[in-house]
Amino acid sequence: MPNTKEQVEIICPKCKHTEIIYLQKEDIPKCPNCDTRMVMREFLREGKSY
Repeated sequence: MPNTKEQVEIICPKCKHTEIIYLQKEDIPKCPNCDTRMVMREFLREGKSY
């Protein structure tokens, strides 16, 4: 497995607080607002457009 860091958007399922973290660098944290374990929402890739 390559040693790359993937950007991931995470979201709190309870209060909908979102953050962007680096997956292999950081553990998925608890929400700073309500202390619920956050979940992955989306892998962020370069070149994405809306």
